[in-house]
Amino acid sequence: MRKNDDVMKNVLEECSHAKTIAIGGHIRPDGDCVGSCMGLYLYLKKTLPGVTVDVFLEKPRDIFNCIQNVDLIKNAEEYKEHTPYDVFFVLDCNLDRLGASKEIFDKAKKRVNIDHHISNTGCGDVNYIMPQASSTSELIYDLTDSRFYDIEIAKALYIGIIHDTGVFQYSNTSQSTLQAAGQLISYGFDFPKLIDETFFEKTYIQNQILGRALLESILFMDGKCIASVIDKKGMDFYGVTSADLDGIVNQLRYTKGVDCAIFLYEVEPLCYKVSLRSGGLVDVASVAQYFDGGGHVRAAGCTMNGTSYDVINNLSNQIAKQLENNES
Repeated sequence: MRKNDDVMKNVLEECSHAKTIAIGGHIRPDGDCVGSCMGLYLYLKKTLPGVTVDVFLEKPRDIFNCIQNVDLIKNAEEYKEHTPYDVFFVLDCNLDRLGASKEIFDKAKKRVNIDHHISNTGCGDVNYIMPQASSTSELIYDLTDSRFYDIEIAKALYIGIIHDTGVFQYSNTSQSTLQAAGQLISYGFDFPKLIDETFFEKTYIQNQILGRALLESILFMDGKCIASVIDKKGMDFYGVTSADLDGIVNQLRYTKGVDCAIFLYEVEPLCYKVSLRSGGLVDVASVAQYFDGGGHVRAAGCTMNGTSYDVINNLSNQIAKQLENNES
């Protein structure tokens, strides 16, 4: 197993002599996952003509239909071919979040893991894990040659970067992030429209469920923490899926005086998907890791069992320890 940046310089090095390449990302793919996977796909298709390149992901949300060839993404659960891929790139996650494409990954002759999550210890024969990076899309930018870019490659990677930086407002945004973004928009796509349509724009139903989450939220820990819950009954009432809940935890965190936001929604009875956001006092990645989750210092998540009260109380115990340590 090889580790990190003293070994891996560009993705093409890892594809030497490969005839078949697969790319996969995490379950419930977000903007960075889709952007990095599709950006790498488009790049490899352009630089390695004649090589078979496939992407395996759960169906992305419709807002990402603006990315070229997103309709060619394959469903790993329906994949029947038994010939191992020469190379499998797993992006933006560790093996435990790879989902149905894990079996394809396991059979690949060579496995490459590229990610920026601090909780990722590396699951490939080659690992490029850079927690200081804003996004996996920025890492793909670093590991590819922009001389081969076109407007579609640039657009895919730009989408990934804006989604994992909150359109450059999160603390993971660095000088190199902005330089990469500046280079990408030079290819001429309508980036203000892209930001509006993939990041900010919401349907009427999404605004309704957001309103309910805000209305029923609770402040605690002297106003430093806020939490909100949407149960399965509420989701069914509004006719929403998990994809319609994106952005709620961020809006909760914007509450004045709040450093840590908790949002959970019920995926099945007594099982909740948890999203955490921090303003800086709380390392939510370590909180999530305590409950077998992961993420970034200011944005993380996990899945927890119990009543919503149990989940919030257990999270609060870990959050309170950090607040006490940082305020003492």
